[in-house]
Amino acid sequence: MKTCPTKKKMYLSEALAEDALIEARTAYEYPKGTGPIAVYQCDECGYYHLTSKGPINEKLSKYMADGKLNLQKEANRWLDKLKKR
Repeated sequence: MKTCPTKKKMYLSEALAEDALIEARTAYEYPKGTGPIAVYQCDECGYYHLTSKGPINEKLSKYMADGKLNLQKEANRWLDKLKKR
């Protein structure tokens, strides 16, 4: 796969970028008001990237409102604990 001049990670589709966005939000604890919140199609490479700017992604917003994001975060914490045994 080619690389983007922006040096950002490239996702082949919007759906893959949204999945990566949700995964990032469940895997890492971002300080309030930071971290990726949306995806966009890059003018440079034509692929999709994550961004911390603009309006929050609709799929991410729904995961947050439904409580699914917090459930996945908790599941990830338990998996980390079990792996350390």
